[in-house]
Amino acid sequence: MQKRILIVEDEPAIRDMVAFALRKGEYEPSHAGDAREAQASIADRVPDLILLDWMLPGTSGLELARRWRKDPLTREVPIIMLTARGEENDRVGGLEAGVDDYVVKPFSARELLARIRAVLRRSREDDEDGSVGAGGLRIDGAAHRVFARVDGDDQPIQIGPTEYRLLHFFMTHPERVYSRSQLLDHVWGGSVYVEERTVDVHIRRLRKTLEPYALDGMIQTVRGSGYRFSAAMDA
Repeated sequence: MQKRILIVEDEPAIRDMVAFALRKGEYEPSHAGDAREAQASIADRVPDLILLDWMLPGTSGLELARRWRKDPLTREVPIIMLTARGEENDRVGGLEAGVDDYVVKPFSARELLARIRAVLRRSREDDEDGSVGAGGLRIDGAAHRVFARVDGDDQPIQIGPTEYRLLHFFMTHPERVYSRSQLLDHVWGGSVYVEERTVDVHIRRLRKTLEPYALDGMIQTVRGSGYRFSAAMDA
C-alpha cells in the first residue's frame, strides 16, 4: 500500500510540483492550502508523513507543528518543514517545534524524495524495535510508547518521534558516551545530512519531556565529549 503524504502548502505551483514528484516516487499525495484544510484532511485519514510549509495564511506552519505534536492523533506522524528560511535560528526553531527534518526552498525533487525516504525509514525501524526498561523508564516497542514509573504505576509519556528514537538508542546503549556525530550516525542515519546542532536541540526537548517525571537527569552531558544515558542519574 502506498504511503500517503499530506502537502500543506498555499502556493498551487509548488504544491503541484511536489505532488508530481511524490507520484513519481510512488507515494500517494494529498494536499491542503491552509490549517483548516490540513485538519480536515487529517480527520479524514491520518497521513504517513506531512510536508509542511513554514509560511501559511492564518496559522503558520510552526504553530501547526506545535499543535500536531500535542495531539495524540498526529504526535507520531513525521513532519518535514518546507521553508525559504535558511538561517540557523529558524531551522532550530522548527526542530524545537517538533519537525523531524527540513528542506530549504528552492529544492529539487530528488532531494525532497531522499529526505522523505530517510524519515520514513527511521520511523519504520522504530516500529521494529523491541521493548526496554531502565530505572523509572520503560519503552513498549510493540506499542511504540514510553512510560514513566510514578508511585508504583506506569504513566504514559507524550514524546515526539525523534525523541523516541533518541531515547530508545540511549536506553539500549546505557553508560556509554556518544559524541554528536555518533548520535547523528546512529539515530538519524549517516546518509542524511543533519547539522550537529540538531542533536543539542533534540536533547533539550527530550530532557523537557522527561522533566515532569524527574527523569531528565538520566540524559547527562559529558563536557567536551557528548552525551550519556544513565539510570543512576548521578550527573
